[in-house]
Amino acid sequence: MHSDAEHRIAAPQSAAPFRGARHQGSSSQGPGSVDPGARVLAGLLLALAVYAVATVFGIPQHGRDLIVAAQADASDGHAPGHAAIGDHGPDHAAKHTLRAPAPPLWTVLPFAALLGAIAVFPLTGGLAHWWEHNTSKLLVAGVLALITLAYYTLLHRHPLDIHFPAHAVAAPAPGGPSWGLGGAVLINALLAEYIPFITLLFALYTITGGVRIQGDLVATPTVNTLFIAIGGLIASLVGTTGAAMLLVRSLLDTNSERKRVAHTLVFFIFVVCNCGGLLLPIGDPPLFLGYLEGVEFLWTLSLWKPWLVTNGLLLAVYWAWDTFIAHPQETFGDVRRDVRSATRLRISGLWPNALLMAAVIAAVALLDPSQPFPGSAWHPWVYLREVVLLGLVALSLALGSGDVRRRNGFTYAAILEVAALFLGIFVCMQPALAILAERGAQLGLDSARSFFWATGSLSAVLDNAPTYLVFFKAAQGLPATGPTMAGVEVGRLAAISLGAVFLGAMTYIGNGPNFMVKAIAEQSGVRMPSFFGYLLYSFGVLLPIFVLVSFLFL
Repeated sequence: MHSDAEHRIAAPQSAAPFRGARHQGSSSQGPGSVDPGARVLAGLLLALAVYAVATVFGIPQHGRDLIVAAQADASDGHAPGHAAIGDHGPDHAAKHTLRAPAPPLWTVLPFAALLGAIAVFPLTGGLAHWWEHNTSKLLVAGVLALITLAYYTLLHRHPLDIHFPAHAVAAPAPGGPSWGLGGAVLINALLAEYIPFITLLFALYTITGGVRIQGDLVATPTVNTLFIAIGGLIASLVGTTGAAMLLVRSLLDTNSERKRVAHTLVFFIFVVCNCGGLLLPIGDPPLFLGYLEGVEFLWTLSLWKPWLVTNGLLLAVYWAWDTFIAHPQETFGDVRRDVRSATRLRISGLWPNALLMAAVIAAVALLDPSQPFPGSAWHPWVYLREVVLLGLVALSLALGSGDVRRRNGFTYAAILEVAALFLGIFVCMQPALAILAERGAQLGLDSARSFFWATGSLSAVLDNAPTYLVFFKAAQGLPATGPTMAGVEVGRLAAISLGAVFLGAMTYIGNGPNFMVKAIAEQSGVRMPSFFGYLLYSFGVLLPIFVLVSFLFL
């Protein structure tokens, strides 16, 4: 399986920017140009100022109060905050708690088209170059989102639940366009889900981009295994994107004298970009969506056994592969040159970014408006968590080293790509979520193992974050036979979490960091496996391990 996937690695290009940077801008600045970091910092300060003004008028506080009141209603046996749009009073709960029919099946076509574009366009001849531009992604995502909004505004004739800041019900207009329904979709998609999701990713991506690990160790199998293991350990703390950005260039520098390197980058994708990020909601995007839906912050730590078994087996397979197959095929001259060129690792940019990353974790864990702050009865204001995260990014840009970011080849292209695509994804998936909430019991999914493979199969060929949310909502519609978490039976929730995080590693398109690492490696001279060449690795290595995990833990 390895013979056609191992290729010579050229000397790494210093600070090579990842895919899309040549189109979206780079860190180098010409005469008279404005530093992108300065523009971003100015935008962050503006956002913080807007929030401060909103607090003067009590807007975030009022949103928090609505959440607390809805929880109090639910604990008293009332419907949890259901009311007509614009009226959250408990007197309206009974008459406005409705189980309206879901949209017709054809309304999921924009969602399917967008996910299909993400999967196919990068692999399609002339379209691939056009698709590299983030403006192209935003155009496709925006048009498909508008089609979804047009359906709800013009054709949908049933009430919709609103999920932000507390539950309410939007009713269709008696005649003409139902602007309230279109607004409800936007509230659910953007205010309740997209803004918290993209803010966390932006914080993780930008803060870790200010840290650089530089050096060239001797590229023995044990050293490479330790690189991948460390990435897997920190992925749950700084996110899979952050961990990959921190370590991939140092791994490439360390292996610059070796010929057979592609398998090392593939296993790096397996562990660091996917399977390592299981233990905390900030580790992988689908888990953060679960946290936004009510999964407790530390609940994912209960998945430590499948995390340990999966990553342990992957590390063992990699070490054996590199020790007995790949490394012995290196020439004596390359091995000697590797030893002679070795340098110590140097880490720069830890101040202030290490402290800021710890603050990110604390903010996500402690500033949930639906939960009281530990040791008090005070609930954080709506969006206080997101504002704190933006403030931490501003501190990273203001106090961190710009030179470190330039040497990292840091640009905002990748996070802009994610922001553009997920803007459309969160809107377009609203009909799919509604259909699954109504018809989840008809899918034939009942056991934890069936949810694992169903979630994982789609996560392998689509993006794993929306896939997680789709099956999460489906599981919420099923009766529970045991303990629950956020309305989902714990066994099914574990299966959905494992399937989304683990099987996102099955293809390059299963998780965003997969393609980022592939692009960085190729820009550094590594000829990575093709889309189908990568499948040889994933089917040969990952699939047997996932079968074992499903039998051991589900």
